[in-house]
Amino acid sequence: MGILKIYKDSDIDTNIIKNKKIAVIGFGSQGYGQGLNLKDSGCNVVFGLRLGGVSDIKAKDYGLKTMSIEDAVKWADIVQILIPDEIQAKVYKEQIEPNLRDGQYLMFSHGFNIHYGFIKPPKNVNVIMVAPKAPGHTVRSEYTQGKGVPSLIAIEQDYTGDSKDVALSYAAAIGSGRAGIIETTFKEETETDLFGEQNVICGGVDQLIKAGFETLVEAGYSPYMAYFEVCHELKLIVDLINQGGIEDMHYSISNNAEYGDYTRGVNAINSSVKERMKENLKQIQDGSYAKEFMNEFNSGSKHFNELRKQSQEHQIEKVGAEIRSMFSWNKDNRLIERTKN
Repeated sequence: MGILKIYKDSDIDTNIIKNKKIAVIGFGSQGYGQGLNLKDSGCNVVFGLRLGGVSDIKAKDYGLKTMSIEDAVKWADIVQILIPDEIQAKVYKEQIEPNLRDGQYLMFSHGFNIHYGFIKPPKNVNVIMVAPKAPGHTVRSEYTQGKGVPSLIAIEQDYTGDSKDVALSYAAAIGSGRAGIIETTFKEETETDLFGEQNVICGGVDQLIKAGFETLVEAGYSPYMAYFEVCHELKLIVDLINQGGIEDMHYSISNNAEYGDYTRGVNAINSSVKERMKENLKQIQDGSYAKEFMNEFNSGSKHFNELRKQSQEHQIEKVGAEIRSMFSWNKDNRLIERTKN
Protein backbone atom coordinates (compact mmCIF):
# COMPACT_ATOMS: atom_id res chain seq x y z
CA MET A 1 0.00 0.00 0.00
CA GLY A 2 1.51 3.32 -1.10
CA ILE A 3 1.44 6.62 0.72
CA LEU A 4 -1.96 8.30 0.45
CA LYS A 5 -1.83 11.75 -1.10
CA ILE A 6 -4.45 14.07 0.34
CA TYR A 7 -4.93 17.41 -1.41
CA LYS A 8 -5.93 20.47 0.64
CA ASP A 9 -6.74 24.06 -0.34
CA SER A 10 -3.06 24.99 0.00
CA ASP A 11 -2.20 22.51 -2.80
CA ILE A 12 -4.84 23.77 -5.23
CA ASP A 13 -5.29 26.72 -7.57
CA THR A 14 -8.74 27.65 -6.31
CA ASN A 15 -9.12 30.35 -8.97
CA ILE A 16 -9.27 27.92 -11.91
CA ILE A 17 -12.90 27.09 -11.28
CA LYS A 18 -13.88 30.76 -10.99
CA ASN A 19 -12.91 31.25 -14.62
CA LYS A 20 -15.20 28.45 -15.82
CA LYS A 21 -18.92 28.50 -16.48
CA ILE A 22 -20.55 25.64 -14.58
CA ALA A 23 -23.89 24.03 -15.42
CA VAL A 24 -25.23 21.87 -12.59
CA ILE A 25 -27.80 19.46 -14.03
CA GLY A 26 -30.33 18.70 -11.30
CA PHE A 27 -31.34 20.18 -7.95
CA GLY A 28 -31.69 17.11 -5.75
CA SER A 29 -29.57 16.52 -2.68
CA GLN A 30 -26.19 16.87 -4.42
CA GLY A 31 -27.34 19.57 -6.83
CA TYR A 32 -28.58 21.60 -3.88
CA GLY A 33 -25.44 21.11 -1.79
CA GLN A 34 -22.80 21.46 -4.47
CA GLY A 35 -24.60 24.21 -6.37
CA LEU A 36 -25.10 26.53 -3.41
CA ASN A 37 -21.51 25.97 -2.28
CA LEU A 38 -20.22 26.83 -5.76
CA LYS A 39 -22.28 30.02 -5.78
CA ASP A 40 -21.05 31.05 -2.33
CA SER A 41 -17.46 30.37 -3.43
CA GLY A 42 -17.84 32.96 -6.18
CA CYS A 43 -18.32 30.60 -9.12
CA ASN A 44 -20.37 31.34 -12.23
CA VAL A 45 -23.04 28.64 -11.96
CA VAL A 46 -26.45 27.96 -13.50
CA PHE A 47 -28.81 25.03 -13.03
CA GLY A 48 -30.05 22.98 -15.94
CA LEU A 49 -33.58 21.92 -15.02
CA ARG A 50 -37.05 21.27 -16.39
CA LEU A 51 -38.27 24.84 -16.40
CA GLY A 52 -41.42 25.29 -14.33
CA GLY A 53 -40.86 21.99 -12.48
CA VAL A 54 -40.51 21.47 -8.73
CA SER A 55 -36.70 21.66 -8.79
CA ASP A 56 -36.78 24.81 -10.90
CA ILE A 57 -39.09 26.48 -8.37
CA LYS A 58 -36.92 25.38 -5.42
CA ALA A 59 -33.75 26.65 -7.10
CA LYS A 60 -35.29 30.02 -7.92
CA ASP A 61 -36.42 30.34 -4.29
CA TYR A 62 -32.71 30.33 -3.38
CA GLY A 63 -32.07 33.07 -5.93
CA LEU A 64 -30.30 30.71 -8.31
CA LYS A 65 -30.21 31.12 -12.07
CA THR A 66 -31.87 28.33 -14.06
CA MET A 67 -32.00 27.33 -17.73
CA SER A 68 -33.29 24.42 -19.72
CA ILE A 69 -30.84 21.52 -19.71
CA GLU A 70 -30.07 22.07 -23.40
CA ASP A 71 -29.31 25.79 -22.97
CA ALA A 72 -27.27 25.17 -19.83
CA VAL A 73 -25.05 22.66 -21.66
CA LYS A 74 -24.55 25.07 -24.58
CA TRP A 75 -23.62 27.87 -22.15
CA ALA A 76 -21.26 25.97 -19.87
CA ASP A 77 -17.62 24.96 -19.83
CA ILE A 78 -18.31 22.33 -17.15
CA VAL A 79 -21.43 20.16 -17.15
CA GLN A 80 -21.88 18.51 -13.75
CA ILE A 81 -24.55 15.79 -14.02
CA LEU A 82 -26.30 15.40 -10.66
CA ILE A 83 -29.60 13.78 -11.60
CA PRO A 84 -30.42 10.22 -10.43
CA ASP A 85 -28.30 7.39 -11.85
CA GLU A 86 -31.28 5.66 -13.43
CA ILE A 87 -32.22 8.61 -15.67
CA GLN A 88 -28.78 9.98 -16.51
CA ALA A 89 -28.29 7.94 -19.69
CA LYS A 90 -31.64 9.01 -21.18
CA VAL A 91 -31.18 12.68 -20.33
CA TYR A 92 -27.60 12.57 -21.57
CA LYS A 93 -28.57 11.03 -24.91
CA GLU A 94 -31.52 13.33 -25.55
CA GLN A 95 -30.56 16.66 -23.99
CA ILE A 96 -26.85 16.78 -23.20
CA GLU A 97 -24.93 14.90 -25.90
CA PRO A 98 -26.42 16.83 -28.87
CA ASN A 99 -25.26 20.10 -27.29
CA LEU A 100 -21.73 19.18 -26.25
CA ARG A 101 -18.81 20.97 -27.89
CA ASP A 102 -15.11 20.33 -28.21
CA GLY A 103 -13.11 20.67 -24.97
CA GLN A 104 -15.94 20.77 -22.45
CA TYR A 105 -15.70 19.03 -19.09
CA LEU A 106 -18.33 16.35 -18.48
CA MET A 107 -18.45 15.81 -14.72
CA PHE A 108 -20.09 13.24 -12.45
CA SER A 109 -20.28 12.61 -8.71
CA HIS A 110 -20.66 8.86 -9.10
CA GLY A 111 -19.01 6.71 -11.75
CA PHE A 112 -21.96 4.36 -12.30
CA ASN A 113 -23.04 5.36 -15.81
CA ILE A 114 -19.52 5.78 -17.17
CA HIS A 115 -18.07 2.64 -15.60
CA TYR A 116 -20.89 0.37 -16.78
CA GLY A 117 -21.09 1.98 -20.22
CA PHE A 118 -24.61 3.41 -20.03
CA ILE A 119 -23.10 6.77 -21.04
CA LYS A 120 -20.36 6.81 -23.69
CA PRO A 121 -18.98 10.34 -24.12
CA PRO A 122 -17.27 11.50 -27.32
CA LYS A 123 -13.46 11.55 -27.35
CA ASN A 124 -13.22 15.34 -27.64
CA VAL A 125 -14.47 16.14 -24.14
CA ASN A 126 -12.93 15.69 -20.70
CA VAL A 127 -14.65 13.17 -18.41
CA ILE A 128 -14.01 13.78 -14.73
CA MET A 129 -15.46 13.03 -11.33
CA VAL A 130 -15.76 14.98 -8.09
CA ALA A 131 -17.53 12.78 -5.55
CA PRO A 132 -18.16 14.23 -2.08
CA LYS A 133 -18.26 11.47 0.52
CA ALA A 134 -21.49 12.65 2.10
CA PRO A 135 -25.09 13.36 1.11
CA GLY A 136 -25.61 16.74 -0.52
CA HIS A 137 -27.38 18.16 2.51
CA THR A 138 -24.28 17.44 4.60
CA VAL A 139 -22.04 18.90 1.88
CA ARG A 140 -24.01 22.11 2.35
CA SER A 141 -24.28 22.13 6.15
CA GLU A 142 -20.55 21.49 6.64
CA TYR A 143 -19.68 24.25 4.17
CA THR A 144 -21.88 26.81 5.93
CA GLN A 145 -20.10 26.01 9.20
CA GLY A 146 -16.71 26.76 7.64
CA LYS A 147 -15.84 23.10 7.24
CA GLY A 148 -16.16 20.59 4.40
CA VAL A 149 -16.56 16.93 3.55
CA PRO A 150 -13.81 14.89 1.87
CA SER A 151 -14.13 14.29 -1.86
CA LEU A 152 -12.78 11.80 -4.36
CA ILE A 153 -11.64 12.92 -7.81
CA ALA A 154 -11.08 10.77 -10.89
CA ILE A 155 -10.11 11.38 -14.51
CA GLU A 156 -11.54 9.10 -17.22
CA GLN A 157 -10.67 11.26 -20.26
CA ASP A 158 -8.18 14.14 -20.20
CA TYR A 159 -8.74 15.70 -23.61
CA THR A 160 -7.40 19.17 -22.78
CA GLY A 161 -4.65 18.07 -20.39
CA ASP A 162 -5.86 20.04 -17.37
CA SER A 163 -8.67 17.87 -16.08
CA LYS A 164 -7.06 17.07 -12.73
CA ASP A 165 -6.45 20.74 -11.95
CA VAL A 166 -10.07 21.55 -12.85
CA ALA A 167 -11.39 18.68 -10.71
CA LEU A 168 -9.29 19.77 -7.72
CA SER A 169 -10.41 23.38 -8.07
CA TYR A 170 -14.07 22.36 -8.31
CA ALA A 171 -13.69 20.12 -5.24
CA ALA A 172 -12.14 23.00 -3.33
CA ALA A 173 -15.03 25.28 -4.31
CA ILE A 174 -17.59 22.93 -2.74
CA GLY A 175 -15.54 22.89 0.48
CA SER A 176 -13.62 19.64 0.15
CA GLY A 177 -10.21 21.31 0.19
CA ARG A 178 -10.91 22.13 3.83
CA ALA A 179 -11.23 18.43 4.63
CA GLY A 180 -9.18 16.52 2.05
CA ILE A 181 -9.35 15.36 -1.57
CA ILE A 182 -8.18 11.93 -2.73
CA GLU A 183 -7.58 10.71 -6.29
CA THR A 184 -9.13 7.41 -7.42
CA THR A 185 -10.60 5.91 -10.61
CA PHE A 186 -14.16 5.66 -11.92
CA LYS A 187 -13.99 1.88 -11.51
CA GLU A 188 -12.77 1.94 -7.92
CA GLU A 189 -15.19 4.66 -6.81
CA THR A 190 -18.18 2.97 -8.40
CA GLU A 191 -17.55 -0.53 -7.12
CA THR A 192 -16.53 0.43 -3.57
CA ASP A 193 -19.36 2.95 -3.27
CA LEU A 194 -22.01 0.43 -4.30
CA PHE A 195 -20.51 -2.21 -2.00
CA GLY A 196 -20.46 0.15 0.99
CA GLU A 197 -24.03 1.30 0.40
CA GLN A 198 -25.43 -2.18 -0.04
CA ASN A 199 -23.55 -4.07 2.64
CA VAL A 200 -22.65 -1.63 5.40
CA ILE A 201 -23.72 2.01 5.59
CA CYS A 202 -27.24 1.68 4.13
CA GLY A 203 -28.37 -1.89 3.52
CA GLY A 204 -26.27 -3.49 6.25
CA VAL A 205 -27.14 -0.95 8.94
CA ASP A 206 -30.80 -0.83 7.88
CA GLN A 207 -31.25 -4.59 8.13
CA LEU A 208 -29.19 -4.88 11.33
CA ILE A 209 -31.31 -2.24 13.08
CA LYS A 210 -34.57 -3.84 11.97
CA ALA A 211 -33.41 -7.33 12.94
CA GLY A 212 -32.38 -6.11 16.41
CA PHE A 213 -35.64 -4.22 16.86
CA GLU A 214 -37.74 -7.22 15.80
CA THR A 215 -35.78 -9.58 18.07
CA LEU A 216 -36.48 -7.46 21.15
CA VAL A 217 -40.14 -6.75 20.32
CA GLU A 218 -40.86 -10.40 19.51
CA ALA A 219 -39.33 -11.33 22.88
CA GLY A 220 -41.89 -9.10 24.61
CA TYR A 221 -39.88 -5.93 25.21
CA SER A 222 -41.34 -2.47 24.65
CA PRO A 223 -40.90 -1.23 21.08
CA TYR A 224 -39.95 2.15 22.56
CA MET A 225 -37.11 0.62 24.55
CA ALA A 226 -36.09 -1.42 21.51
CA TYR A 227 -35.91 1.74 19.38
CA PHE A 228 -33.66 3.52 21.88
CA GLU A 229 -31.32 0.55 22.24
CA VAL A 230 -30.84 -0.44 18.59
CA CYS A 231 -31.48 2.79 16.65
CA HIS A 232 -31.29 6.01 18.67
CA GLU A 233 -27.95 5.23 20.33
CA LEU A 234 -26.38 4.22 17.03
CA LYS A 235 -25.62 7.86 16.14
CA LEU A 236 -23.71 8.34 19.37
CA ILE A 237 -21.57 5.29 18.63
CA VAL A 238 -21.01 6.23 14.97
CA ASP A 239 -19.90 9.74 15.99
CA LEU A 240 -17.22 8.21 18.22
CA ILE A 241 -16.03 5.90 15.42
CA ASN A 242 -16.07 8.73 12.88
CA GLN A 243 -13.87 10.94 15.04
CA GLY A 244 -11.42 8.41 16.46
CA GLY A 245 -11.97 4.99 14.93
CA ILE A 246 -13.32 1.82 16.50
CA GLU A 247 -10.80 2.04 19.34
CA ASP A 248 -12.10 5.46 20.44
CA MET A 249 -15.54 3.88 20.61
CA HIS A 250 -14.13 1.03 22.72
CA TYR A 251 -12.40 3.57 24.97
CA SER A 252 -15.68 5.42 25.56
CA ILE A 253 -18.04 2.51 26.24
CA SER A 254 -18.13 0.37 29.39
CA ASN A 255 -15.98 -2.73 29.85
CA ASN A 256 -19.21 -4.71 29.85
CA ALA A 257 -20.19 -3.31 26.44
CA GLU A 258 -16.68 -3.82 25.04
CA TYR A 259 -16.52 -7.45 26.20
CA GLY A 260 -19.96 -8.09 24.68
CA ASP A 261 -18.72 -6.52 21.44
CA TYR A 262 -15.80 -8.94 21.18
CA THR A 263 -17.64 -12.10 22.30
CA ARG A 264 -21.20 -11.71 20.97
CA GLY A 265 -20.88 -9.47 17.92
CA VAL A 266 -19.16 -12.29 16.04
CA ASN A 267 -22.19 -14.49 16.66
CA ALA A 268 -24.53 -11.97 15.06
CA ILE A 269 -22.19 -10.90 12.25
CA ASN A 270 -20.16 -14.02 11.51
CA SER A 271 -18.09 -15.37 8.62
CA SER A 272 -21.20 -16.32 6.65
CA VAL A 273 -22.06 -12.60 6.40
CA LYS A 274 -18.66 -11.94 4.85
CA GLU A 275 -19.25 -14.71 2.32
CA ARG A 276 -22.56 -13.14 1.30
CA MET A 277 -20.82 -9.77 1.06
CA LYS A 278 -18.35 -11.33 -1.36
CA GLU A 279 -21.24 -12.54 -3.51
CA ASN A 280 -22.74 -9.04 -3.50
CA LEU A 281 -19.35 -7.61 -4.49
CA LYS A 282 -19.07 -10.09 -7.37
CA GLN A 283 -22.42 -8.90 -8.73
CA ILE A 284 -21.14 -5.32 -8.59
CA GLN A 285 -17.89 -6.23 -10.33
CA ASP A 286 -19.44 -8.26 -13.14
CA GLY A 287 -22.14 -5.65 -13.85
CA SER A 288 -25.12 -7.87 -13.04
CA TYR A 289 -26.29 -5.57 -10.24
CA ALA A 290 -26.08 -2.54 -12.54
CA LYS A 291 -28.18 -4.31 -15.20
CA GLU A 292 -30.73 -5.41 -12.60
CA PHE A 293 -31.02 -1.87 -11.23
CA MET A 294 -31.49 -0.26 -14.64
CA ASN A 295 -33.96 -2.95 -15.76
CA GLU A 296 -36.00 -2.36 -12.60
CA PHE A 297 -36.44 1.32 -13.36
CA ASN A 298 -36.88 0.87 -17.10
CA SER A 299 -39.72 -1.60 -16.42
CA GLY A 300 -41.67 0.69 -14.09
CA SER A 301 -40.05 0.16 -10.64
CA LYS A 302 -42.83 -2.11 -9.34
CA HIS A 303 -40.54 -4.24 -7.14
CA PHE A 304 -38.60 -1.18 -5.94
CA ASN A 305 -41.80 0.60 -4.94
CA GLU A 306 -43.04 -2.47 -3.07
CA LEU A 307 -39.77 -2.65 -1.13
CA ARG A 308 -39.91 1.07 -0.36
CA LYS A 309 -43.48 0.75 0.93
CA GLN A 310 -42.56 -2.20 3.16
CA SER A 311 -39.70 -0.20 4.67
CA GLN A 312 -41.85 2.88 5.25
CA GLU A 313 -44.53 0.80 6.98
CA HIS A 314 -42.17 -1.07 9.32
CA GLN A 315 -43.05 -0.67 13.01
CA ILE A 316 -39.69 0.94 13.78
CA GLU A 317 -40.57 3.87 11.50
CA LYS A 318 -43.82 4.55 13.35
CA VAL A 319 -42.24 4.18 16.80
CA GLY A 320 -39.25 6.27 15.78
CA ALA A 321 -41.37 9.10 14.41
CA GLU A 322 -43.35 9.22 17.66
CA ILE A 323 -40.20 9.33 19.80
CA ARG A 324 -38.40 11.90 17.64
CA SER A 325 -41.40 14.22 17.73
CA MET A 326 -40.87 14.56 21.49
CA PHE A 327 -37.29 15.79 21.13
CA SER A 328 -37.40 19.59 21.00
CA TRP A 329 -33.80 19.79 19.75
CA ASN A 330 -34.68 17.56 16.80
CA LYS A 331 -36.77 20.34 15.26
CA ASP A 332 -33.87 22.80 14.93
CA ASN A 333 -31.24 23.02 12.20
CA ARG A 334 -32.62 20.11 10.22
CA LEU A 335 -30.42 19.00 7.32
CA ILE A 336 -33.41 17.99 5.20
CA GLU A 337 -36.45 20.20 4.58
CA ARG A 338 -38.24 18.35 1.81
CA THR A 339 -40.15 21.36 0.52
CA LYS A 340 -36.96 23.42 0.24
CA ASN A 341 -33.99 21.19 -0.60
